[in-house]
Amino acid sequence: MEQYLELISIPAIVIFVYLTIDIIKSIVGDREGFKRFLPLLAAALGILAGLISYLFIPQVVPTDNIFMAIIIGAASGLTATGTNQIIKQLTKKNDG
Repeated sequence: MEQYLELISIPAIVIFVYLTIDIIKSIVGDREGFKRFLPLLAAALGILAGLISYLFIPQVVPTDNIFMAIIIGAASGLTATGTNQIIKQLTKKNDG
């Protein structure tokens, strides 16, 4: 059972960060200065989620040390930013 938990930890962090960033964007609005910091915010949220998972549900994170949990969290957070851009580009209307 623990093997399956390790498989869902990274996608769960990605989904959490993606939805959180989307909520923050809808609250803050379309400010250009704020948009520059979204990848940094996503990485920070991912690190936070990775640390919380490692400290409180260690069987979920596929690592034995806190440094790797930080790396996994940051990478998952940045993956959420990339996922957002993929969806944005696929749904963009062609003006030409």
